[in-house]
Amino acid sequence: MQIDLTGKSILLGVTGSISAYKACEIARLFVKAGAEVHVAMSPSAERFVSALTFEALTRNPVLTEKSESWASELNHIELGKKCDVFVIAPATANTINKIAQGIADNILTQTALAFKDKILIAPAANTQMLAKTATCNALAFLQENNYTMINPQDKLLACGDVGSGALAEPTEVFFEVAKALYRDPFWENRSVIVTGGGTREKLDEVRYISNFSSGKMAKALSVALYLRGADVSYISTMGFDDLPSAITTIEANDAQDILESTQHAIQKVTAESSHKMKIPYLFMVAAVADFTPKAPQSGKLKKSMLGDTWNIELKQTTDVLASIDKNAIKTVGFKAEMDTQEGLNNAIDLLEKKGVDAVCYNLLKDAKSFGGNENEITFITKETQVSLGRADKLTLSTKILDESKKLINEEETNV
Repeated sequence: MQIDLTGKSILLGVTGSISAYKACEIARLFVKAGAEVHVAMSPSAERFVSALTFEALTRNPVLTEKSESWASELNHIELGKKCDVFVIAPATANTINKIAQGIADNILTQTALAFKDKILIAPAANTQMLAKTATCNALAFLQENNYTMINPQDKLLACGDVGSGALAEPTEVFFEVAKALYRDPFWENRSVIVTGGGTREKLDEVRYISNFSSGKMAKALSVALYLRGADVSYISTMGFDDLPSAITTIEANDAQDILESTQHAIQKVTAESSHKMKIPYLFMVAAVADFTPKAPQSGKLKKSMLGDTWNIELKQTTDVLASIDKNAIKTVGFKAEMDTQEGLNNAIDLLEKKGVDAVCYNLLKDAKSFGGNENEITFITKETQVSLGRADKLTLSTKILDESKKLINEEETNV
Protein backbone atom coordinates (compact mmCIF):
# COMPACT_ATOMS: atom_id res chain seq x y z
CA MET A 1 0.00 0.00 0.00
CA GLN A 2 1.73 3.14 -1.26
CA ILE A 3 0.80 6.58 0.03
CA ASP A 4 0.87 9.07 -2.86
CA LEU A 5 2.71 12.33 -2.14
CA THR A 6 2.83 13.46 -5.76
CA GLY A 7 2.66 17.25 -5.96
CA LYS A 8 3.88 17.68 -2.37
CA SER A 9 7.16 19.37 -1.50
CA ILE A 10 9.02 18.35 1.67
CA LEU A 11 11.96 20.03 3.38
CA LEU A 12 14.04 17.56 5.39
CA GLY A 13 16.34 19.02 8.04
CA VAL A 14 19.28 16.90 9.22
CA THR A 15 21.27 17.67 12.37
CA GLY A 16 24.43 16.24 13.93
CA SER A 17 23.14 13.01 15.46
CA ILE A 18 24.63 9.56 14.99
CA SER A 19 21.25 8.62 13.50
CA ALA A 20 21.75 11.10 10.64
CA TYR A 21 22.31 8.13 8.34
CA LYS A 22 18.65 7.16 8.84
CA ALA A 23 17.65 10.46 7.23
CA CYS A 24 18.83 8.94 3.95
CA GLU A 25 16.11 6.28 4.22
CA ILE A 26 13.56 8.93 5.20
CA ALA A 27 14.44 10.95 2.10
CA ARG A 28 14.19 7.81 -0.03
CA LEU A 29 10.69 7.04 1.29
CA PHE A 30 9.50 10.54 0.40
CA VAL A 31 10.98 10.31 -3.08
CA LYS A 32 9.46 6.86 -3.63
CA ALA A 33 6.04 8.29 -2.72
CA GLY A 34 6.40 10.93 -5.44
CA ALA A 35 7.27 13.97 -3.31
CA GLU A 36 9.72 16.69 -4.25
CA VAL A 37 12.36 16.53 -1.50
CA HIS A 38 14.78 19.25 -0.43
CA VAL A 39 17.38 18.88 2.31
CA ALA A 40 18.97 21.37 4.70
CA MET A 41 21.95 20.21 6.80
CA SER A 42 23.52 21.69 9.87
CA PRO A 43 27.34 21.82 9.89
CA SER A 44 27.43 19.02 12.47
CA ALA A 45 25.27 16.79 10.28
CA GLU A 46 27.89 16.93 7.53
CA ARG A 47 30.30 15.16 9.87
CA PHE A 48 28.07 12.07 9.69
CA VAL A 49 26.57 12.12 6.17
CA SER A 50 27.71 14.03 3.09
CA ALA A 51 25.50 16.47 1.22
CA LEU A 52 26.34 14.54 -1.94
CA THR A 53 24.45 11.51 -0.59
CA PHE A 54 21.23 13.51 -0.27
CA GLU A 55 21.76 15.16 -3.65
CA ALA A 56 21.99 11.69 -5.21
CA LEU A 57 18.82 10.55 -3.42
CA THR A 58 16.69 13.63 -4.07
CA ARG A 59 18.18 14.96 -7.32
CA ASN A 60 18.14 18.42 -5.71
CA PRO A 61 20.98 20.59 -4.38
CA VAL A 62 21.38 20.49 -0.59
CA LEU A 63 21.35 23.63 1.55
CA THR A 64 24.49 23.85 3.72
CA GLU A 65 26.57 26.68 5.14
CA LYS A 66 28.84 26.50 2.09
CA SER A 67 26.18 25.99 -0.60
CA GLU A 68 23.81 28.79 0.41
CA SER A 69 23.30 31.19 -2.50
CA TRP A 70 21.39 34.43 -2.83
CA ALA A 71 21.60 34.23 -6.59
CA SER A 72 19.19 31.28 -6.54
CA GLU A 73 16.49 29.75 -4.33
CA LEU A 74 19.07 27.74 -2.38
CA ASN A 75 19.00 29.86 0.79
CA HIS A 76 17.30 29.72 4.16
CA ILE A 77 14.48 32.07 3.10
CA GLU A 78 13.51 30.94 -0.40
CA LEU A 79 13.89 27.18 0.11
CA GLY A 80 11.25 27.19 2.84
CA LYS A 81 8.78 29.09 0.66
CA LYS A 82 8.63 26.31 -1.92
CA CYS A 83 7.99 23.49 0.60
CA ASP A 84 4.69 22.39 2.15
CA VAL A 85 6.17 20.96 5.34
CA PHE A 86 9.48 20.96 7.22
CA VAL A 87 10.57 17.86 9.15
CA ILE A 88 13.76 17.83 11.19
CA ALA A 89 14.89 14.22 11.53
CA PRO A 90 17.04 13.65 13.43
CA ALA A 91 16.76 16.68 15.72
CA THR A 92 19.44 16.88 18.41
CA ALA A 93 18.75 18.27 21.89
CA ASN A 94 20.94 21.23 20.94
CA THR A 95 18.79 22.04 17.90
CA ILE A 96 15.54 21.57 19.82
CA ASN A 97 16.62 24.01 22.52
CA LYS A 98 17.83 26.54 19.96
CA ILE A 99 14.58 26.47 17.94
CA ALA A 100 12.51 26.90 21.12
CA GLN A 101 14.54 29.98 22.03
CA GLY A 102 14.50 31.42 18.51
CA ILE A 103 18.27 31.06 18.16
CA ALA A 104 19.37 30.93 14.52
CA ASP A 105 23.15 30.51 14.54
CA ASN A 106 23.47 27.96 11.72
CA ILE A 107 21.87 27.36 8.34
CA LEU A 108 19.34 24.82 9.64
CA THR A 109 18.06 26.86 12.60
CA GLN A 110 17.89 29.91 10.34
CA THR A 111 15.72 27.92 7.93
CA ALA A 112 13.50 26.76 10.79
CA LEU A 113 13.04 30.30 12.08
CA ALA A 114 12.07 31.52 8.61
CA PHE A 115 9.71 28.61 7.81
CA LYS A 116 6.06 29.69 8.05
CA ASP A 117 4.20 26.38 7.62
CA LYS A 118 4.03 23.11 9.55
CA ILE A 119 7.22 21.93 11.29
CA LEU A 120 7.71 18.41 12.64
CA ILE A 121 10.56 17.45 14.95
CA ALA A 122 11.90 13.94 15.47
CA PRO A 123 14.23 14.04 18.50
CA ALA A 124 17.33 11.84 18.61
CA ALA A 125 19.68 12.23 21.55
CA ASN A 126 20.98 10.60 24.70
CA THR A 127 18.23 9.91 27.25
CA GLN A 128 19.69 12.29 29.82
CA MET A 129 19.98 15.10 27.27
CA LEU A 130 16.30 14.77 26.41
CA ALA A 131 15.31 14.43 30.08
CA LYS A 132 17.04 17.65 31.19
CA THR A 133 14.63 20.34 32.37
CA ALA A 134 15.70 22.76 29.63
CA THR A 135 15.02 20.22 26.87
CA CYS A 136 11.71 19.12 28.39
CA ASN A 137 10.62 22.75 28.62
CA ALA A 138 11.71 23.35 25.03
CA LEU A 139 9.74 20.34 23.78
CA ALA A 140 6.64 21.39 25.72
CA PHE A 141 6.93 24.97 24.43
CA LEU A 142 7.24 23.82 20.83
CA GLN A 143 4.23 21.50 21.11
CA GLU A 144 2.15 24.32 22.59
CA ASN A 145 3.12 26.39 19.54
CA ASN A 146 1.89 23.85 16.97
CA TYR A 147 5.11 21.97 16.32
CA THR A 148 4.51 18.23 15.95
CA MET A 149 6.78 15.86 17.86
CA ILE A 150 7.58 12.43 16.43
CA ASN A 151 8.40 10.51 19.58
CA PRO A 152 11.79 8.79 19.86
CA GLN A 153 12.13 5.08 20.49
CA ASP A 154 12.96 3.48 23.82
CA LYS A 155 15.87 1.09 23.14
CA LEU A 156 19.62 0.54 23.35
CA LEU A 157 21.21 3.78 22.17
CA ALA A 158 24.42 4.18 20.16
CA CYS A 159 26.19 5.45 23.28
CA GLY A 160 25.40 2.19 25.11
CA ASP A 161 22.71 3.58 27.40
CA VAL A 162 19.20 2.11 27.38
CA GLY A 163 16.24 4.48 27.31
CA SER A 164 14.24 6.92 25.24
CA GLY A 165 16.20 8.81 22.60
CA ALA A 166 16.61 6.73 19.45
CA LEU A 167 15.22 8.30 16.31
CA ALA A 168 11.75 7.04 15.35
CA GLU A 169 11.72 4.47 12.57
CA PRO A 170 11.91 6.06 9.09
CA THR A 171 8.47 4.67 8.21
CA GLU A 172 7.00 6.33 11.32
CA VAL A 173 8.55 9.68 10.32
CA PHE A 174 7.13 9.17 6.83
CA PHE A 175 3.63 8.46 8.18
CA GLU A 176 3.65 11.53 10.42
CA VAL A 177 4.75 13.85 7.61
CA ALA A 178 2.11 12.39 5.28
CA LYS A 179 -0.46 12.97 8.02
CA ALA A 180 0.59 16.62 8.30
CA LEU A 181 0.08 16.99 4.54
CA TYR A 182 -3.32 15.26 4.36
CA ARG A 183 -4.92 16.35 7.64
CA ASP A 184 -8.66 17.11 7.31
CA PRO A 185 -10.42 19.27 9.98
CA PHE A 186 -13.56 17.12 9.68
CA TRP A 187 -11.78 13.89 10.63
CA GLU A 188 -9.15 15.42 12.92
CA ASN A 189 -9.50 14.06 16.48
CA ARG A 190 -12.70 12.24 15.53
CA SER A 191 -12.98 8.74 17.01
CA VAL A 192 -13.42 6.09 14.31
CA ILE A 193 -13.73 2.31 14.56
CA VAL A 194 -12.80 0.07 11.63
CA THR A 195 -13.35 -3.69 11.61
CA GLY A 196 -11.58 -5.91 9.11
CA GLY A 197 -10.55 -9.36 8.00
CA GLY A 198 -12.42 -12.62 7.76
CA THR A 199 -13.36 -14.31 11.02
CA ARG A 200 -11.97 -17.73 11.90
CA GLU A 201 -14.57 -20.02 13.47
CA LYS A 202 -12.79 -22.74 15.41
CA LEU A 203 -13.44 -26.42 14.70
CA ASP A 204 -10.73 -27.62 17.06
CA GLU A 205 -7.44 -26.22 18.31
CA VAL A 206 -5.78 -26.34 14.87
CA ARG A 207 -8.64 -26.07 12.34
CA TYR A 208 -11.18 -23.39 11.57
CA ILE A 209 -13.81 -22.26 9.05
CA SER A 210 -13.11 -18.90 7.39
CA ASN A 211 -13.49 -16.94 4.13
CA PHE A 212 -11.27 -15.33 1.51
CA SER A 213 -11.28 -11.80 2.95
CA SER A 214 -7.74 -10.36 2.97
CA GLY A 215 -8.38 -7.43 5.29
CA LYS A 216 -6.68 -5.06 2.81
CA MET A 217 -9.69 -2.77 2.37
CA ALA A 218 -10.08 -2.25 6.12
CA LYS A 219 -6.36 -1.66 6.52
CA ALA A 220 -6.34 0.92 3.71
CA LEU A 221 -9.34 2.65 5.25
CA SER A 222 -7.60 2.78 8.64
CA VAL A 223 -4.52 4.38 7.07
CA ALA A 224 -6.64 6.89 5.14
CA LEU A 225 -8.41 7.89 8.37
CA TYR A 226 -5.09 8.20 10.22
CA LEU A 227 -3.72 10.48 7.49
CA ARG A 228 -6.70 12.76 7.97
CA GLY A 229 -6.12 13.01 11.69
CA ALA A 230 -8.74 10.61 13.05
CA ASP A 231 -8.26 8.60 16.25
CA VAL A 232 -8.51 5.13 14.74
CA SER A 233 -9.33 1.88 16.50
CA TYR A 234 -8.70 -1.02 14.11
CA ILE A 235 -10.36 -4.32 15.07
CA SER A 236 -9.23 -7.11 12.79
CA THR A 237 -8.37 -10.77 12.42
CA MET A 238 -5.32 -9.91 10.27
CA GLY A 239 -3.27 -7.16 8.64
CA PHE A 240 -1.54 -5.28 11.47
CA ASP A 241 1.87 -5.07 9.78
CA ASP A 242 3.26 -1.74 8.49
CA LEU A 243 0.60 0.37 10.20
CA PRO A 244 1.33 3.73 11.89
CA SER A 245 1.88 3.16 15.60
CA ALA A 246 -0.76 5.80 16.42
CA ILE A 247 -3.51 3.44 15.20
CA THR A 248 -4.95 1.42 18.07
CA THR A 249 -5.05 -2.22 17.00
CA ILE A 250 -7.31 -4.85 18.54
CA GLU A 251 -6.91 -8.46 17.48
CA ALA A 252 -10.00 -10.61 17.05
CA ASN A 253 -10.49 -14.19 15.92
CA ASP A 254 -14.11 -15.22 15.53
CA ALA A 255 -17.49 -13.54 15.12
CA GLN A 256 -18.02 -13.33 18.87
CA ASP A 257 -14.67 -11.53 19.27
CA ILE A 258 -15.65 -9.00 16.60
CA LEU A 259 -19.02 -8.44 18.30
CA GLU A 260 -17.60 -7.95 21.79
CA SER A 261 -14.66 -5.81 20.65
CA THR A 262 -16.94 -3.60 18.54
CA GLN A 263 -19.44 -3.17 21.37
CA HIS A 264 -16.67 -2.21 23.78
CA ALA A 265 -15.11 0.21 21.28
CA ILE A 266 -18.48 1.88 20.62
CA GLN A 267 -19.07 2.37 24.33
CA LYS A 268 -15.65 3.96 24.65
CA VAL A 269 -15.86 6.33 21.67
CA THR A 270 -19.42 7.45 22.36
CA ALA A 271 -18.39 8.32 25.92
CA GLU A 272 -15.49 10.36 24.52
CA SER A 273 -17.57 12.09 21.84
CA SER A 274 -19.25 14.48 24.28
CA HIS A 275 -16.00 16.30 25.09
CA LYS A 276 -14.63 15.95 21.56
CA MET A 277 -17.86 17.44 20.16
CA LYS A 278 -17.57 15.16 17.16
CA ILE A 279 -19.85 12.24 16.35
CA PRO A 280 -17.83 9.00 16.04
CA TYR A 281 -17.95 6.64 13.05
CA LEU A 282 -17.94 2.88 12.58
CA PHE A 283 -16.81 1.30 9.30
CA MET A 284 -17.88 -2.33 9.42
CA VAL A 285 -15.56 -3.86 6.81
CA ALA A 286 -14.97 -7.25 8.49
CA ALA A 287 -16.28 -10.34 6.71
CA VAL A 288 -18.03 -11.87 9.71
CA ALA A 289 -19.09 -15.51 9.41
CA ASP A 290 -22.82 -16.19 9.35
CA PHE A 291 -22.32 -19.60 10.97
CA THR A 292 -19.93 -21.10 13.50
CA PRO A 293 -19.38 -24.69 14.68
CA LYS A 294 -21.95 -25.57 17.34
CA ALA A 295 -19.49 -27.58 19.41
CA PRO A 296 -15.80 -26.70 18.75
CA GLN A 297 -13.52 -29.39 20.08
CA SER A 298 -10.54 -29.09 22.38
CA GLY A 299 -7.28 -30.56 21.20
CA LYS A 300 -6.74 -31.85 17.66
CA LEU A 301 -9.29 -34.23 16.19
CA LYS A 302 -7.66 -37.27 14.58
CA LYS A 303 -8.55 -38.17 11.00
CA SER A 304 -8.85 -41.80 12.05
CA MET A 305 -11.54 -40.83 14.56
CA LEU A 306 -13.55 -38.84 12.01
CA GLY A 307 -13.79 -41.54 9.33
CA ASP A 308 -14.40 -40.95 5.62
CA THR A 309 -16.82 -38.06 6.17
CA TRP A 310 -17.03 -35.29 8.75
CA ASN A 311 -20.44 -33.86 9.46
CA ILE A 312 -20.11 -30.52 11.22
CA GLU A 313 -23.14 -29.00 12.91
CA LEU A 314 -23.23 -25.22 12.64
CA LYS A 315 -25.22 -22.50 14.37
CA GLN A 316 -25.89 -18.91 13.36
CA THR A 317 -23.60 -16.24 14.73
CA THR A 318 -24.96 -13.03 16.23
CA ASP A 319 -25.46 -10.41 13.51
CA VAL A 320 -22.96 -7.74 14.58
CA LEU A 321 -24.35 -4.88 12.50
CA ALA A 322 -27.95 -5.57 13.49
CA SER A 323 -27.29 -6.01 17.21
CA ILE A 324 -24.88 -3.19 18.12
CA ASP A 325 -26.17 0.13 19.46
CA LYS A 326 -25.85 2.64 16.62
CA ASN A 327 -27.77 5.55 18.13
CA ALA A 328 -24.73 7.71 18.90
CA ILE A 329 -22.48 6.67 16.03
CA LYS A 330 -22.54 6.95 12.25
CA THR A 331 -22.26 3.49 10.72
CA VAL A 332 -21.08 2.48 7.26
CA GLY A 333 -21.56 -1.17 6.36
CA PHE A 334 -19.79 -3.11 3.62
CA LYS A 335 -21.63 -5.56 1.40
CA ALA A 336 -19.90 -7.95 -1.01
CA GLU A 337 -22.20 -9.75 -3.48
CA MET A 338 -21.85 -12.09 -6.45
CA ASP A 339 -25.47 -11.85 -7.56
CA THR A 340 -25.55 -9.57 -10.59
CA GLN A 341 -29.35 -9.50 -10.55
CA GLU A 342 -30.14 -8.79 -6.89
CA GLY A 343 -26.79 -7.78 -5.41
CA LEU A 344 -27.49 -4.05 -5.50
CA ASN A 345 -30.97 -4.47 -4.02
CA ASN A 346 -29.54 -6.63 -1.24
CA ALA A 347 -27.07 -3.84 -0.41
CA ILE A 348 -29.86 -1.24 -0.39
CA ASP A 349 -31.94 -3.45 1.93
CA LEU A 350 -29.08 -3.34 4.43
CA LEU A 351 -29.94 0.31 5.19
CA GLU A 352 -33.29 -0.68 6.69
CA LYS A 353 -32.63 -4.23 7.88
CA LYS A 354 -29.54 -3.34 9.88
CA GLY A 355 -30.10 0.36 10.51
CA VAL A 356 -26.87 1.62 8.98
CA ASP A 357 -26.35 5.12 7.58
CA ALA A 358 -24.58 3.99 4.40
CA VAL A 359 -23.43 0.88 2.58
CA CYS A 360 -20.32 0.32 0.48
CA TYR A 361 -21.42 -2.18 -2.17
CA ASN A 362 -18.90 -4.36 -3.99
CA LEU A 363 -19.92 -6.78 -6.76
CA LEU A 364 -17.49 -9.70 -6.89
CA LYS A 365 -16.88 -12.02 -9.84
CA ASP A 366 -15.50 -15.03 -7.97
CA ALA A 367 -13.10 -16.06 -5.20
CA LYS A 368 -10.21 -14.51 -7.16
CA SER A 369 -11.77 -11.08 -6.51
CA PHE A 370 -10.53 -11.30 -2.92
CA GLY A 371 -7.06 -10.22 -1.87
CA GLY A 372 -6.33 -7.85 -4.75
CA ASN A 373 -4.93 -4.35 -4.39
CA GLU A 374 -7.88 -2.76 -6.19
CA ASN A 375 -11.60 -2.65 -5.54
CA GLU A 376 -14.78 -1.14 -6.97
CA ILE A 377 -17.34 0.44 -4.66
CA THR A 378 -20.79 2.02 -4.93
CA PHE A 379 -21.56 4.23 -1.91
CA ILE A 380 -25.24 3.92 -1.03
CA THR A 381 -27.41 6.01 1.31
CA LYS A 382 -31.19 6.40 1.52
CA GLU A 383 -30.93 9.41 -0.79
CA THR A 384 -28.09 8.58 -3.18
CA GLN A 385 -26.08 5.92 -4.97
CA VAL A 386 -22.59 7.14 -5.92
CA SER A 387 -20.25 5.04 -8.02
CA LEU A 388 -16.71 5.54 -6.73
CA GLY A 389 -15.22 3.63 -9.64
CA ARG A 390 -12.37 1.17 -9.57
CA ALA A 391 -9.09 2.16 -7.94
CA ASP A 392 -6.40 0.97 -5.56
CA LYS A 393 -7.81 0.48 -2.09
CA LEU A 394 -6.12 3.50 -0.49
CA THR A 395 -7.41 5.85 -3.21
CA LEU A 396 -10.84 4.26 -2.92
CA SER A 397 -10.73 4.76 0.85
CA THR A 398 -10.28 8.51 0.40
CA LYS A 399 -13.37 8.58 -1.81
CA ILE A 400 -15.33 6.62 0.80
CA LEU A 401 -14.30 9.14 3.46
CA ASP A 402 -15.35 12.06 1.27
CA GLU A 403 -18.82 10.53 0.87
CA SER A 404 -19.00 9.57 4.55
CA LYS A 405 -18.46 13.19 5.58
CA LYS A 406 -21.85 13.99 4.03
CA LEU A 407 -23.61 11.82 6.63
CA ILE A 408 -23.19 14.63 9.16
CA ASN A 409 -24.21 18.26 8.94
CA GLU A 410 -21.40 20.76 9.39
CA GLU A 411 -23.00 21.94 12.64
CA GLU A 412 -22.74 18.42 14.15
CA THR A 413 -26.25 18.95 15.48
CA ASN A 414 -26.50 15.43 16.92
CA VAL A 415 -23.66 15.93 19.43
